[in-house]
Amino acid sequence: MTSSETEALKTVEKKRGYRLSYHRMLDASDPELLRAYDAFYTKLTLDPRILSAAERETVWVSLLVAAREEHGTIHLRRAEAAGLTHATLAEAVAIAGAVEAYEAMTGFAGAHWADWTPPDDLDQRYFALVDTARGSIDPALTDLCATVCHAARRSHRGMALHIERFLGAGGARDALTEGLSYLLLPCGGPTLIDAVEAWAVAAEEGGFAGPYSE
Repeated sequence: MTSSETEALKTVEKKRGYRLSYHRMLDASDPELLRAYDAFYTKLTLDPRILSAAERETVWVSLLVAAREEHGTIHLRRAEAAGLTHATLAEAVAIAGAVEAYEAMTGFAGAHWADWTPPDDLDQRYFALVDTARGSIDPALTDLCATVCHAARRSHRGMALHIERFLGAGGARDALTEGLSYLLLPCGGPTLIDAVEAWAVAAEEGGFAGPYSE
């Protein structure tokens, strides 16, 4: 630390156990903004909401793979602290990997070769891939992870399929809201805007809960 660093930066480092380059930049320019950001980050990613700590970090691991975000190893450490094994982390990664098969299957073959490879059949084969990839991860949590991964990739039809499965399995709307809210950090506001709008459209078409009301 240097004498020019403010209490805002020291507080962030003490709370999280690390400091990032943009923390230092904000501290040097506008410590009050750093404090406000830290409060937002804490509420978004650290304070308990609907998901348990283990569920939250499972979603985060899948999301970081979908977003190709290497600056996310803190979530791997948090996942371990929440009790996730390396095998479970690999399963969360595998869910993100299976999600990417969707565009090749239904997105491409289903769209261009529908007479030979019907989209409904491809959807079921895709779900089989996801269900194999998830291993020991709970089915509803798997659908939540997959929804967030599709949202990160702006694959909105795939996202809608998993939302319907998630809610149909008894998943809570507020848990879905929490999972999608994580998009703000690795993917940004525009990606979250599109994801929420895609959920609203899918809910209206599918007759299930949307993002704004029961």
